[in-house]
Amino acid sequence: MKVYSGMDPRLPLADVARHASRVERMGYDGLHVAETVHDSLAVALLAVLETERIVVRTSVTLAFVRSPTLTAYSAWDLAKVSGGRFQLGLGTQIRQNVEDRYGMPWGDPIARMDDYVRALRALFRAFAAGGELRHQGPYYRLTRLQPYFNPGPDPDTAPPPIWLGGVNAGACRLAGELADGFVTHPTNSNARYLEQICLPNLAIGAGRAGRDPQDIELVVGTPVITGANAHEVDRERERQRRLFAFLYSTPAYRRTLELYGWEDLAGRLRELIRAQRWEDLPAVVTDEVLDTVVPTAPYGELPAVLLERVGSLGSGILLPPPDDPAHDDEFAGVIAELKAS
Repeated sequence: MKVYSGMDPRLPLADVARHASRVERMGYDGLHVAETVHDSLAVALLAVLETERIVVRTSVTLAFVRSPTLTAYSAWDLAKVSGGRFQLGLGTQIRQNVEDRYGMPWGDPIARMDDYVRALRALFRAFAAGGELRHQGPYYRLTRLQPYFNPGPDPDTAPPPIWLGGVNAGACRLAGELADGFVTHPTNSNARYLEQICLPNLAIGAGRAGRDPQDIELVVGTPVITGANAHEVDRERERQRRLFAFLYSTPAYRRTLELYGWEDLAGRLRELIRAQRWEDLPAVVTDEVLDTVVPTAPYGELPAVLLERVGSLGSGILLPPPDDPAHDDEFAGVIAELKAS
């Protein structure tokens, strides 16, 4: 199993290089770069410049708020400067954020992402050959790339692998059809979701394209409650309870709750959000719900718990490093044990 580190999405840019270097020293296979308050592609550049071995993957860059051409320029540069270690992960985001936070138009997310990925691949082909650009789809029309604006010909740079992230069956099918890999959302990384929704739909998409589903790397982005001792586990448990309540208040993310028959919980969380009762959110998330959905164990027991939960379902897992670097050596043993499985 491959093990990937996350990164606090609010980490100051001045600290990104140090975090990436730390992740590499601990033995991780790669680093996932989220996009919330920083540009994920800018953060990825800081990470690849400070590392030599690990994969740096955006997880995820928001596609619909960017022109495919601008994304392709950045991704191509990152692939080149990293020596092939950069991977472009793309996501749709929800409609409210695309329209109201970014001021961009919305469309059918699956059809539009399909077109976006095909547009990117057309751009990468044009960059490699230094030739013409030809892509005309339902959302994107790209037919102009004068030599002055073409970074090619560059046959020595391999186009970066394109990953997708998402939460519903349609996103999984699209990844199976087009993507090099798929990253599950924290709210949709439970074993029941993986078995009943994610893996079957990845296989359906792969079948459409005549691909082997085993060729699509699946990274399980499960949240984890852990710590060096019982006190730290308990503290992290309450932090994760608050995060759980916030995430599952979003209707698009409630699929796992529905699989367990907890639709009423999603409704209660949504009502609290509408009433702006943010402090009341964690109280409605019971220990039963948290224990069922989020793997919990101290460091010494964590590899066994994770392997039992999702070890046979994905080829990689997302596992953030300890908050306190004093535990890095101990946690490196957790990483090594998972990688050896």
